[in-house]
Amino acid sequence: MSLITDVRKDMFEASKKGETDRANILKMVLADIKNKEKEIGEELKDEQVEEIMRKQVKKIKDSIAEYEKMEREDLISKEKGQLEVLEKYLPALMGKEEIEEVVRTVIKEEKAESIKDMGRVMSVVMKELKGKADGNTVKDVVQNLLS
Repeated sequence: MSLITDVRKDMFEASKKGETDRANILKMVLADIKNKEKEIGEELKDEQVEEIMRKQVKKIKDSIAEYEKMEREDLISKEKGQLEVLEKYLPALMGKEEIEEVVRTVIKEEKAESIKDMGRVMSVVMKELKGKADGNTVKDVVQNLLS
């Protein structure tokens, strides 16, 4: 079964059970998927759906950070609930140690020596780890290793 099918099935199930928050976040993701399909004119593959879901996760995390600044516990808990729903569909991201291994390899291959080479290293690493690692974590690791 495809990821889209799973999300759609779970959305209907959540609606039937009256789990409106869960149903709403899944509806939002399905709308994003449908918009992307219309844009490119074909059905999305699971990797593309994961990319859309990761973007939604990033938006939610950004919202949580803003709500924490405003000390809005009610909104924080709602967003965290939505985050939990989406993370069930996504594979776990690589840990910092795994990222460091990849970055060290790329630094050797690219013969990078200083922070001036960061852009080149980041480009290669992000192509290799697309969808497998958080971009901010990768950036931190590259900065630390090139400093």
